[in-house]
Amino acid sequence: MRFGLFGNATAARVGPDVDSSYGYRDFVEYNIEAEALGYHSTFVVEHHFTGYGQVSASMNMLTWLGAKTSTIRLGTAVLVLPWHNPVLIAEQAATIDLLSGGRLDFGVGKGYRHNEFVGFCIPMEEAGDRFNESVDVILKAWTSADRFSHEGKYWRFEDIVVEPPTAQQPHPPLWMGAGSPESIAQVAERGFNLLLDQFATIEVIGERVAFFKAECEKRGRTFDPMQVAVARALNVSNSKEEKDAALEKRRVAQQRLTKISQRPDGNNKASILNFADTREASEESALYGTPDEIAAKLERLQRLGVEYVLVTTGGNRDTLRRFAADLMPHFDAAPAMRAAE
Repeated sequence: MRFGLFGNATAARVGPDVDSSYGYRDFVEYNIEAEALGYHSTFVVEHHFTGYGQVSASMNMLTWLGAKTSTIRLGTAVLVLPWHNPVLIAEQAATIDLLSGGRLDFGVGKGYRHNEFVGFCIPMEEAGDRFNESVDVILKAWTSADRFSHEGKYWRFEDIVVEPPTAQQPHPPLWMGAGSPESIAQVAERGFNLLLDQFATIEVIGERVAFFKAECEKRGRTFDPMQVAVARALNVSNSKEEKDAALEKRRVAQQRLTKISQRPDGNNKASILNFADTREASEESALYGTPDEIAAKLERLQRLGVEYVLVTTGGNRDTLRRFAADLMPHFDAAPAMRAAE
């Protein structure tokens, strides 16, 4: 299996005795250590208007992180394209890819939090069309050697050439966050890689991986398990009491974020919200517990076709280190051991 990181830094609100940069600087140091421990990648979220200090400018964060590291891959999980000028995004992403030596994993999505669409004054109903148009513009920007123009429903560009070029050719790998059958089929249709959320149960993750595999093969595309990354919350605990306390903390935090994500009419049907607000789903999906308990869940995921897991530890350095020492070596060796049997 391959292991990366998923998550975000936190910048506390400005106050007379508050260093707002501390959370960001600590996040960078955390990722530098993760690189040394053998983690393959780090995927950074994008969120706005929470009041909790979540990362808003994820590509700025990745640019700084890229300058401080040398091997870890730099992912966005996800850039919410309906909110952004696609040409400016293409330029910024290409710059990161070029300066980092081709380490960018470009993760994109439609967005799901109601408060963010309200804040940007963009109707959620437009998210799908805006997303699709932006993807088309970004891909054209990265692959066109000549000047081009674009006149779409939401964006117009006249006689442009996007610079700089990307280091990875024809462009960085594209990852798309998806959960519904319709969205997963779109990922397969576009030839992208699939990002699966941290809240769906292991059984549902298996169903989504199987569906994506079938959709890829239906289109004549060879399926590679490394084309699917599954996010999982991680906490290596020493006791049941410690595990239960961590699970409760996670559930309360997610309830808070689910509240701002939901529409006033309760009609936000985003798949990520289906499992985000129950203790049972949190305990089933999260990699919380002793190393043996976590290994058992990873083995279940692996049997269902999952080979790439992105863990989020909430910045817990002890969990980061213990997972690298106690679990990663076992699963790194597992494919070779199975082949020898």
